[in-house]
Amino acid sequence: MSDNILEVRHLVKKFGDNLILKDIDFTVKKGDVTCIIGASGSGKSTLLRCINMLEPMSGGEILFHGESIASGKMSVPEYRSKVGMVFQSFNLFTNMTALKNCMAGMRIVLKKDRHAARASAIRYLDKVGMSPYINAKPRQLSGGQQQRVAIARALAMEPEILLFDEPTSALDPQMVGEVLAVMRELAAEGLTMIIVTHEMAFARDVSNHVVYMQDGVIWEEGPPDQLFTNPRRQETKEFLTRFING
Repeated sequence: MSDNILEVRHLVKKFGDNLILKDIDFTVKKGDVTCIIGASGSGKSTLLRCINMLEPMSGGEILFHGESIASGKMSVPEYRSKVGMVFQSFNLFTNMTALKNCMAGMRIVLKKDRHAARASAIRYLDKVGMSPYINAKPRQLSGGQQQRVAIARALAMEPEILLFDEPTSALDPQMVGEVLAVMRELAAEGLTMIIVTHEMAFARDVSNHVVYMQDGVIWEEGPPDQLFTNPRRQETKEFLTRFING
């Protein structure tokens, strides 16, 4: 059996006449940590939203364990429980406590009973260092704390892949480290992740596969040692130079 979990094949995404993603191809294997880098507007977030079925594809296909996600054989909620997503803006339910935020998906999608969902939610909140705040609502938490709750909520669904869309971009600089530390731990534990990020040191140190996107196209991809120290494409070199010197 193939160890490919996700395969993106010739993916195209248009908004009206505006072509955002142009013939995107890449594969994610079990245990991969794939970091997607590139300038704002290069299509990175749109790619994640297509993978998570938040945006319909205009062309191509996405395969999950060899099956097209457009086949209808798996419901969208079921698929999203297996391919979870953490957003840059946290997207927590503002009227719910941290605990209830983490319980909601398990109760509604996974049909867990209240006691099992509560125990699992507490376990994952503890994992991200948020167990002291289980009864706090989002407005009572810092941005970094809210993002850690969002990660716990996604983990509680026990996904096979977790997508991160710029998870630190909405945070104050002092809060970035606490979220990246959680993500580093998840990577060390072997969780399969696709991460859109501007944190170049994190991408270099944590990923095993880096994808550089520009203008809706994958210009270069490869292991971090190769891409960061000896990129093949001039466009990649210029991006990294601007970023490092910027």
